[in-house]
Amino acid sequence: MRSRRFFATVRFMFGAVTLIAVGTQLLIHISLGYNVLNFFSYFTNLSNLLAGVVLLVESVLTWRGKELGPGWQLLRCVSVVCMALVGIVFSALLRNVDLGSLLPWINSWLHFVMPVAVVLDWLIFSPRKPLALRGIGLMVLVPLAYLAYSLIRGAATSWYAYPFLNPAIGGYEAVTLTCLGIALAFLVVSFVLLVAGNKLRPLRPLDPARTG
Repeated sequence: MRSRRFFATVRFMFGAVTLIAVGTQLLIHISLGYNVLNFFSYFTNLSNLLAGVVLLVESVLTWRGKELGPGWQLLRCVSVVCMALVGIVFSALLRNVDLGSLLPWINSWLHFVMPVAVVLDWLIFSPRKPLALRGIGLMVLVPLAYLAYSLIRGAATSWYAYPFLNPAIGGYEAVTLTCLGIALAFLVVSFVLLVAGNKLRPLRPLDPARTG
């Protein structure tokens, strides 16, 4: 009981701090007169918002010793893969990019702390029932939808959330190769994390009789 509530508290803390971090940066963004839709066009912000909400819901479920079904677990896995890619892409492509008004502590939290924390959370609190690998087909729609949105909106507004999506910098060939690389990375990370979650279950305090 105590260990379960301890983990519930930890998950709540990470979820709450993440939402506070994103909210704080949004207020800074607005105060500087920047476009609000641009703020919500960053994959980092969207992924952290999703991960933060998922952790808050999971903290309540953990406190009550319950677990939701495969649909929710698939959504959890999507949030984990998105956060893993946030960490990977930022470290590989954006580490030396000017982050403008992004506060250092928020940068560290969203790009480094949360990706690690969410992946660990998935491995420790992996679903009790294994998820079907065919779920990856649905999961990969997430980055594809984001890339399509970014490119279409970028072409209409001449604003791109990330330089590697801007054809004016490297041309459409470079953008295409980058998008293919991101999609491939999403597939690989999805497969690895889904299989790992299936293999490692269960490594957390939960009463199997109280799943639902």
